[in-house]
Amino acid sequence: MTNWTRAIRNTVFTPKCLLCHAPASLALDLCEGCVTDLPWQQHACRNCALPLPAAGADAPCSACLQRPRFDAAIAAFAYATPVDWLITQLKFHRRLAHARVLGSLLAQRITSSAPTLPDSIVPTPLHPRRYRQRGYNQATLLARHAARALQLPVTPHLARRIRDTAPQMTLPASQRQHNLHAAFAADSSCCNRHIAIVDDVVTTGHTADALAQALRHNGAASVQVWCIARA
Repeated sequence: MTNWTRAIRNTVFTPKCLLCHAPASLALDLCEGCVTDLPWQQHACRNCALPLPAAGADAPCSACLQRPRFDAAIAAFAYATPVDWLITQLKFHRRLAHARVLGSLLAQRITSSAPTLPDSIVPTPLHPRRYRQRGYNQATLLARHAARALQLPVTPHLARRIRDTAPQMTLPASQRQHNLHAAFAADSSCCNRHIAIVDDVVTTGHTADALAQALRHNGAASVQVWCIARA
C-alpha cells in the first residue's frame, strides 16, 4: 500500500474519539486518555452503589444495613461530566452509538469488579406508550452491548412496565417511591433465576427497587443492579 493510500485510509476510516476527536479505538470510539479521565466510581456501597468515603468502601451504606434492596449493585461511573452528556445524548437525542461505548465500559467494570455473574440480564422496561414516543429503550441497548462482552443472555421478556408513571426526574425524592408503586410486573419464568437489572442512571434507586420487588415476587433467586452511573 502506498503512503498516500495509507494516509487517505487513516484519515477517512480511523475512528475519532467522541469526546476529544483524537484517534480512537475502533472497539470503543474513545481514546485511551479520555477513558482514563472518565469519572469512574471509586468507593461505593456494595448493595446499592451509593458513593461512599474511602473508609466505607465495599461495605453496606446505612440504609442497606437496615434493608438491602439488592443482592449487589455496581455503577461504572459517577453521574458527572462527560458521562452525563453521553447518557443524555443517548436517551433524548438518539445518539445510539453511545450505547455501544457505555455498554462496553459497563462490561469492563463488571469484569474488573469480579461479581458473581447472573443467569441473565433484564433491562429496565419502558411503558409501551413511552417506547412508542422514543422509539427505543436505552436500557435495552446498553444491556445488549454489555451482555455481548460478558457472554450473557438479555431477557427483556422477564419484566414489563404496566403503569405509565411520571418521569422520575420530574419528581422530588419524597414522591418517587410512591410514583412507582405496582409499576412493574414480572414473568413467572424468572423463578429461581439470578438476574442483573441494567439501567442508565440510578439516583434514589426506587425504580430498580420496584423492578427488583416484582422479580422477587415471581421467584427470582437474586437480583443485582448494574448501571452506567450512580447519581
